[in-house]
Amino acid sequence: MIEKEILLKAFRLMCYAKSMAETYDANRQICKYVHSTSRGHEAIQLATAFHLKSCDYVSPYYRDESMLLGLGYSPYELMLQLLTKADDPFTGGRSYYSHPNSKEKDKPRIIHQSSATGMQAIPTTGIAQGIQYLESINSSLLLKAENGELPVVICSLGDGSVTEGEVSEALQFAVLKQLPIIYLVQDNEWGISATAAETRAMNAYEYADGFKGLSKIQIDGTDFTHCYKIMGNVINEVRKSRKPWLVHAKVPLLNHHTSGVRKDFYRSEDDLEKHAKDDPFSKLKKLLLENGISELEKIETDAAELIAADFIKVLDSPEPNINKAADYVFVPTAVTEEKGERNPTGKEKVMMVDAALFAIRELMEDHAESIFFGQDVGRRLGGVFREAATLAEQFGDHRVFNTAIQEAYIIGSTVGLSAVGVKPIVEVQFADYIYPGFNQLVSEISKSCYLSCGKYPVSTILRVPIGAYGGGGPYHSGCVETTLLSIKGIKIAYPSNAADMKGLMKAAFYDGNPVIMLEHKGLYWSKVPGTEEARSIEPSRDYILPFGKANVILNADKSKVENGDSCCIITYGMGVYWAKAAAKKFPGQIEIVDLRTLFPLDEEMLFESVKKHGKCLVLTEEQQNNSFAEALAGRISKECFKWLDGPVEVLGAANIPAIPLNMNLENAVLPNAEKVSEKIKAVLSF
Repeated sequence: MIEKEILLKAFRLMCYAKSMAETYDANRQICKYVHSTSRGHEAIQLATAFHLKSCDYVSPYYRDESMLLGLGYSPYELMLQLLTKADDPFTGGRSYYSHPNSKEKDKPRIIHQSSATGMQAIPTTGIAQGIQYLESINSSLLLKAENGELPVVICSLGDGSVTEGEVSEALQFAVLKQLPIIYLVQDNEWGISATAAETRAMNAYEYADGFKGLSKIQIDGTDFTHCYKIMGNVINEVRKSRKPWLVHAKVPLLNHHTSGVRKDFYRSEDDLEKHAKDDPFSKLKKLLLENGISELEKIETDAAELIAADFIKVLDSPEPNINKAADYVFVPTAVTEEKGERNPTGKEKVMMVDAALFAIRELMEDHAESIFFGQDVGRRLGGVFREAATLAEQFGDHRVFNTAIQEAYIIGSTVGLSAVGVKPIVEVQFADYIYPGFNQLVSEISKSCYLSCGKYPVSTILRVPIGAYGGGGPYHSGCVETTLLSIKGIKIAYPSNAADMKGLMKAAFYDGNPVIMLEHKGLYWSKVPGTEEARSIEPSRDYILPFGKANVILNADKSKVENGDSCCIITYGMGVYWAKAAAKKFPGQIEIVDLRTLFPLDEEMLFESVKKHGKCLVLTEEQQNNSFAEALAGRISKECFKWLDGPVEVLGAANIPAIPLNMNLENAVLPNAEKVSEKIKAVLSF
């Protein structure tokens, strides 16, 4: 028999959950923001929470309010989030009920939790990956219990979400690396209005058979004593063995899917009656009464009174300050000034690909917490562009390694890695293949800092080789900056030369926020005619170049400017070299501004250049229609309207869905120096 105190604690918290659900339902007009409750899931959630320590990590999902109660959060704190109040301890009124995040030292850590079902599996597996790495290097960053016990990670999921492909990627990596994580799958046989029978060929317990090395157990999630014993055993096993488990808990759904999708919309009376028979609250109450525990009525009464009083207190608590709605998109960066030697004496010119390699090598030498992984970056190849050559040999396979073809995991795991203090540098092999990882970029990485009120910024670098040259074809030549720039909460660099590459890579590492490094393949080795100047003297080890600082790489003659016979070209990446080549036909008339970073953008320099010349061309490699370049041209037109002599022109690639493989066709659709020259003529004619 479990200790009486634990049983009574579980019963009291079940009373809280029951009373909270009833209160929310009775006050639907007040509880207007969509929410789900844990009714039917309480036993497994509380049993899990009771065994966790402050060194552990847990990712609850949107139905896990009882787990939060079990971790020590009060009904008052949870209801602050329900009603989106300013004192909501998790998101400050920015996110839904039971979407926690926490760094409270007396409780398990919780990273940012999103509503996208199953998406938490990858970031949470990233936590376990990070913990394993910190263990391997005996890092002081590793959290441990007071008695020296090691942390475990819990990833809580509904069974319906296990069909998501990203859950598969997480499970695959967990078993491959044998990570200390428990996937707790709560199965109520519903996925909104769809039954398990019509949507799933198997449940999570059966699905686990496909992942060799994943231990598993199936339990009755309605029996608190059973759940408490099993979860205690599994958590202790993972704490010692450091290997993954899946726990499949069968539970009823006693309340609505959400407050907006109510049970009476789609469930029959027979189904509701069937689920009600397995109410964990009734089962625990019956057990306690059978064991002579008589104070249950008072516990229920006290719980109802507490919830009623707390609900009124929450109603009277302040609303969020609307003037702070834009806070926490990023954490402040420490990198604000250009430092170090950009052109040290006695050094040779290096290629862009080597500048990136040398920057990462120096960072990994200086920071044991940094790791680098992605497809084919390990020691056997060192990257398909040799952009990671020799790193695995120098730092070991535990720090530089290959992954499977799973862009979602490569990208999304950085959330969890960053949360435990690891500094991940990862790579998507080609820009064209970033899309499978887009869920993680949008749902997890970009929102983490904002929705955690700055508690969990994702400090990571995502390297993305980009751009067309030499017959790369429709799936290895794409430009994706406009798509990426539509995501708020990430920073984007696009260097055009080796010095900028090294300085921006260093700045990205120390920024503290998620950074995407777009690295043009055609500039890596300066193989494209006219790109020789992408090679530059390797800057010093301490050289760092802040984001948001554009660079004038070609100045117009003062006399041409004064006579109104000049224009500026705003560009980046390969566009820099098309602009340089074209400018030779217009001696003294062209100023070229290299953006260097696309977000943040150096608007001050751009507008200053446009106002000086009164004529502007924005040049991009992307397909032109609806591009970042066109949006930038619109912004320039608005801000510099009084100074313009004519419309801001834009030149980009042809508006086709892909870059053709045939090199003649490739050249036909891309900008080049000749096309830029024609545009310059048009701009100068005003």
